[in-house]
Amino acid sequence: MEQQIKELERQAQKLETTAQDRKSLINQAADYGENFLSSLSEQPAYVDSESMGKGVYELPFDEKPTDFDQLLNVLKSEVDKPGLNPASGKHTGYIPGGGLYPSAIADYLAAVTNRYTGVFFSSPGAVRIENMCIRWMNDLIGYPDGASGNLTSGGSIANLIGLVVARDDSGIKAEDFNRAVIYTTRQVHHCVVKAVKFAGLREATLRTIPMDDHYRMKTDALEEQIKSDKDEGLIPLTIFASAGTTDLGAVDPLDKIGDIADRHNLWFHVDAAYGGFFLLTDHGKKVMKGIEKSDSATIDPHKGLFLPYGSGALLVKDGEKLYDSQHMSANYLQDTYKATEEASPADLSPELSKHFRGLRMWLPLQLFGVQPFRAALDEKLLLTRYFYDEIQQIEGIEVGPEPELSIAFFRYVPETGDANAFNKKLVDEIHSDGRVFLSSTHLNGMVYLRLAVLNFRTHLEDVDLILSVLKKKIQELGAL
Repeated sequence: MEQQIKELERQAQKLETTAQDRKSLINQAADYGENFLSSLSEQPAYVDSESMGKGVYELPFDEKPTDFDQLLNVLKSEVDKPGLNPASGKHTGYIPGGGLYPSAIADYLAAVTNRYTGVFFSSPGAVRIENMCIRWMNDLIGYPDGASGNLTSGGSIANLIGLVVARDDSGIKAEDFNRAVIYTTRQVHHCVVKAVKFAGLREATLRTIPMDDHYRMKTDALEEQIKSDKDEGLIPLTIFASAGTTDLGAVDPLDKIGDIADRHNLWFHVDAAYGGFFLLTDHGKKVMKGIEKSDSATIDPHKGLFLPYGSGALLVKDGEKLYDSQHMSANYLQDTYKATEEASPADLSPELSKHFRGLRMWLPLQLFGVQPFRAALDEKLLLTRYFYDEIQQIEGIEVGPEPELSIAFFRYVPETGDANAFNKKLVDEIHSDGRVFLSSTHLNGMVYLRLAVLNFRTHLEDVDLILSVLKKKIQELGAL
């Protein structure tokens, strides 16, 4: 048996790279990244390829190794070329982030050292870094010292945990789920609807409160509905408001909603995944006044802090309620319970195994300081208003309400023909061109185009190019 073990050890040692191999791999990877970033301004924002990355299947997993150069070539042609280029400043279609370079370095360091941040006992320094990030975001929201939170993969999981905490705090039983009511608008992110299902509340009633002409929740209608539901013997459970809807960038009247939630003893959750970090700006503080009245909030560093994808956060005003909802003990973890100076992430979320996510946020904030982030967010707000003003100079353009944050939506209304068909074709032509990327949506049966400015690389010249492409495509389609 010893001989067999030794032989297996010899074969398994291939997994442990030498210092020379590590240096070669990291240098090749760094060169690849540098070539990608240095050519980013010339790269298209979108490539509609016929293969759509199918070339990756030409390298099936095999018993034999594959050369790293060959793998990088596959990444370049099949992964980093087709589809969207979220790193590009010309990607303004969905809610882009950009991916700060120091965050990539942080992910490399976190993966190499393989710190486990599920429990404080395992890696106290790493958990302190994550809790430091959470404390900073709680301060940004305006939550008190007893607030807590968790770094998640994104807003979907954060919203799900927030809903579960609200459910658990309410004390309702499964037999009452069919009488529970959740209040939101039609502009709420669809992940909230999914969260309702995942939280076991499929039988609950999801009330869609009417919106004003700026697509914000009508507070009078909200309170009337809550009173009506109470009179009918239903159980108002939680209000899901938005601080920057993904579709249109609308911000619900958080201050008034907070007062209503307090009067009727409802859990008040704010989905600020997109808009939350605009609180770093004076404009954001004004627009999101009252967010501090919420019981919990979702905020995504991979949006407003420009981190790589996979960086979300749930914040809860009363940290004990988050702990009570998510904590569970296990016999084999008994050694970890003696270290309780800081909250353990595993006690505050469904995750036990988790990547050291906090390093990708902590490192750039330390390297750059907060000021450049604030400046970038203010720039995006102004760029969006600039676009909103300039796009109206094109005859035939119809715009939505003035942007509250950094999303503007508009459509072209031709003199003859179907406007929806024209705008669908306009989007297709922009995608086919590929230099810039915009997305579309539909409101009240009408197709609109969306501009979402939230990439730290998006600047005035990029917005001017978008305007130029729009003018040209509208003229070409009009001539046809």
